[in-house]
Amino acid sequence: MVATAPALAGPSIETLEALLDVTYTWGYTETREKLRDLYDKAVRAQWISDDVLPWKTDVDLERPMGPEQLMPLFGSDIYNKMNEKEKRNLNIDTFSWTLSQFLHGEQGALLATAQLVDSVQDLDSKLYAASQVVDEARHVDVYNRYVHTKIGFSYPCNPHLKTLLDMILKDSRWDMKFLGMQIMVEGLALAAFGMIRANTQEPLLRELTAYVMGDEARHVAFGVLSLRDYYREQPESVKREREDFVYEAARLMRDRFLFQEVWEKNGLPAKQCMDIALNNHGQVLFRQMLFAKIVPAIKKMDLLSDRQRERFKELGILQFENWEDPVAAMSQSPTGATSARL
Repeated sequence: MVATAPALAGPSIETLEALLDVTYTWGYTETREKLRDLYDKAVRAQWISDDVLPWKTDVDLERPMGPEQLMPLFGSDIYNKMNEKEKRNLNIDTFSWTLSQFLHGEQGALLATAQLVDSVQDLDSKLYAASQVVDEARHVDVYNRYVHTKIGFSYPCNPHLKTLLDMILKDSRWDMKFLGMQIMVEGLALAAFGMIRANTQEPLLRELTAYVMGDEARHVAFGVLSLRDYYREQPESVKREREDFVYEAARLMRDRFLFQEVWEKNGLPAKQCMDIALNNHGQVLFRQMLFAKIVPAIKKMDLLSDRQRERFKELGILQFENWEDPVAAMSQSPTGATSARL
């Protein structure tokens, strides 16, 4: 069943003005062993969606896409007053909104990783980044296909996500692209995909998510391997600036999951619904778990000072600092793709 709701209006093309250094690398014999290994894994783990995904699956949008307790308005007076049809329609809209944001985030990752191919300074990083460009193109393709052929309509990019993507794409410094995209955006996506796969009963989405997770685990590892020693050699002023960027990115990613566009589309009081979503117990746990891969990575890169710990504590995510290293967590998934244990 495909929903018949119309696609929401939004610009089809937008151009950003960005500065970027383009770096040749003539040292072909110089290698970084762990990055070379990661590139080899990426080459062997490529997959073709038509070959591995059951696209003929009929997605029943009438069925809940996850536990009702995870619905952002669950337990509120607004939700309790809805009839079953209104709840089903809200479920479809929330589902479309969530996957639409994944789609937009994957396009941002595609653009940012293409910039990394230009700007990173060693060959193994360029080769791996090029393999990630292929991954991200495939992710854009499968999410676009799922959203528009199985759900039937999409949502525009959430303003908080758009702000973060613009910050990453406009910054001319290669390490900020790694920090913003490979660590923050990809780390959050990896955790979100893990929770969706654990909770959804929709078979096509489960399989799609499993394959995407295999790619995303490598992408986070690429960022950690590239940055884990870099900041230890930088002056305090550089580290403080990066910590400020990480905090701002974390706040933007937390606020993007308040579903403002869904409430507005359904004629609900947006501010009240956003407050409910912000304090909903299931949503609080969901948003906190999104940082389960990010915080250990930030700590490994020496960007978790006492000042940053206080800010992470305020965001409710400091408890993840001693969780498993995202690189060490990589393992073989049942699909044969490199994945992370979530």
